[in-house]
Amino acid sequence: WFALSTGYNLQNKVRLNLLPLPWCQSAFSLFVGTAFVMPLWLSGLRKAPRLSADAIKTLLPIAFCHSIGHIGAVVSAGAGAVSFTQIVKAAEPVFTCVLSAIILGSRVAPLTVLSLVPIVLGVSLASMTELSFTWLSFGGAMLSNLAFAIRNICSRASMDKPKGENMTPENLFGVLTVMSFLFALPLALAIEGPRAMAVVAASTLKAGGMAPILKSSIATGLYFYTYNEVAMLALNNVHPVTHAVANTIKRVVILLACVIAFRTPMTPLCMTGSAIAIGGGYLYSLAKGAEKAQKKA
Repeated sequence: WFALSTGYNLQNKVRLNLLPLPWCQSAFSLFVGTAFVMPLWLSGLRKAPRLSADAIKTLLPIAFCHSIGHIGAVVSAGAGAVSFTQIVKAAEPVFTCVLSAIILGSRVAPLTVLSLVPIVLGVSLASMTELSFTWLSFGGAMLSNLAFAIRNICSRASMDKPKGENMTPENLFGVLTVMSFLFALPLALAIEGPRAMAVVAASTLKAGGMAPILKSSIATGLYFYTYNEVAMLALNNVHPVTHAVANTIKRVVILLACVIAFRTPMTPLCMTGSAIAIGGGYLYSLAKGAEKAQKKA
C-alpha cells in the first residue's frame, strides 16, 4: 500500500512534467485502470460483477465524485508541489464532517470536532508559508477534498441500496473506475481537447519521442489503480485504528518521499503546519473510531 501509493505520487508528477495536461492525464489513469480490470472479469480470473439498473443508479453519483476527486488532486499536483497537495489533502475530514452534518443531519461528537481544529490550523499555516503556493494547486486539492467527502457521504447514504452481485471490495473499486473513466473522458476533451494536440506535439519534441510519455502515463495509471485496490483490501482486513495509524504514516512517507525526490524547499513553519495537519488527521481517525464504538455499545 505504502510503496504503491508513494510510487503513484512520484510517477504522477513525472508524467505531468512530461505532458502538462492534468485533465487528460486523469482520464488516462482511469482508462488504464479500466484496461487492467476488464480482462480479469472477461477471462474469469476474477468473478465479474453483475449490476442491475438500480445498482448502476446507486453507483453513478459515487463514481462521478470519485472522478472529480481524482481530477482535482491531479490538477493540484500539476500546478504545484506534490508535497503541498498532500498537506491540503489532509483537510478532507473537515469537509466530510461538515457535509455529513449538513446533508445527513449526522451528530458530530465533541472530540471529533476538536480533532478538526489542528487540521484547519495546520493546513492554514502550511499554505501561508508554502514557497511553491499557487491558487490552482490549492483549489484543485480543495476540490478533491470536497468531491471525496461527497463520495463518502453518498456511499454512506447508499448502504442499504442495491449495488449488484459479486461486489467484493476489489470489484467495487473496479466498477467505480470504469464509471469514473466514462465521466472523466468527456470532461477532459471539453476542457483540454482544443489545445491537447499542440501540447502533445511540444511535449513529444521535448521528451525525445512519445515513448517516455506513454510509459510514464501507463505506469501512473497502474500505480493509481493497484494502490487504491490494495487500500480497500487493507481497510477490510485490519482494525479501524490500525488503518488510521497506517494511513497517517502513509501520508508522512509520501510527503517526505516527494520532498526528497523533487527537492522541494519547505520553510520551518510549513513543516510545522504539515506536522500539525497530519497529526490532526490521526486524531480525527481515532475520535471517529471511538464515536463508532460508542454507537455500537
